[in-house]
Order: sequence, then C-alpha cells, then structure tokens
Amino acid sequence: MVAKLIIDLAKCKLQGESKVRCSYKHHPENKGIDSLLEMIRFALICRRCEAAPCINACPQGALEKVPTENDDAGILKRANMLCTGCGSCAIACPFGTIYTDLIPYPSSVCDVCKGRLREGEKPLCVNTCEDGSIDYREVVVEGDLTEVFEDIVVKVTGGVLWEPFLRETEKAEK
Repeated sequence: MVAKLIIDLAKCKLQGESKVRCSYKHHPENKGIDSLLEMIRFALICRRCEAAPCINACPQGALEKVPTENDDAGILKRANMLCTGCGSCAIACPFGTIYTDLIPYPSSVCDVCKGRLREGEKPLCVNTCEDGSIDYREVVVEGDLTEVFEDIVVKVTGGVLWEPFLRETEKAEK
C-alpha cells in the first residue's frame, strides 16, 4: 500500500490566507495546497455543463475540459499563465460553483513530494497545517474517502461534495 495525501474538506479552511507551507523545490513562494484545492473544487463541485459557458466566457482561453478515465464529461483545468483573474468564468457559471476569490492567480504546483520524502517523513504541508485537514498516510479508499487524483484522497463527510466550498454567508442562509 502506498501513502497518499488526504485532505478533509470539512476541516479545511477554504477562505483567507493559508499558513500551510509547501516544499516544492522549483520556487519558494509556491503554495501547492492552493492549486490542489482548486483542482479538487473543479473535480468535485463543477457540474460539468455540456455547453461549458465558463470556458466560452474566458477571453484568454484559460479554461479547458480535460477528459478523465472515470468521467467522459471531463473536469475543468485552468491555465495559470493565461488566466488574468478577470472573473468572467465565475459570472458565466450557471450554478455559481466558480468563485474568483478561491482561484489563486499565481501559479503553484503540488507534486505530493514524490521522491523527496525519507521513510516515515510527511510532507511540509501536513506538518504546517494548523486545522488538521491535511494528512499523509497509507489509506484504503472507501466510505467518505474519494481518490480524485493519483495519490491524492479527499474526505467528503456524509457524501456532501460541494457544501464545504460554500462561503460562510451562504451557509448561514441555508
């Protein structure tokens, strides 16, 4: 069994400045967890519209649908170098699942520290995560756990995929 990065969405602080640090070696200001959360949001809460108005609304062509082996509708992927942060995609999304305040403009990458961890060592993001929402261990993917990308597992308590991403004001209105 291989250790996987586990992100608990119910515990994860999704808004505000994250203090989680990353040891991605190619640039020191990297916040790999931010890019990882963006990919998870697109994989779990995007409704995967056939017409994809968010893609069509982007004046820079920064969004595309990428096919996956599990879902032929594909998931959204943002080209960080093309995105200007204009918010057109968020306005065009008919379901309101794209939040411009949750899409980080700077390009960051998570490589799950592959090939850089010693035996028993955990990634820096796990060690610096204050809310306990990130872990790294061997795990059987079942129940509330969903493997959204290779070696990246998301815990979605009770099967509620998109609710953890709602802004606090929207949760209070429910």
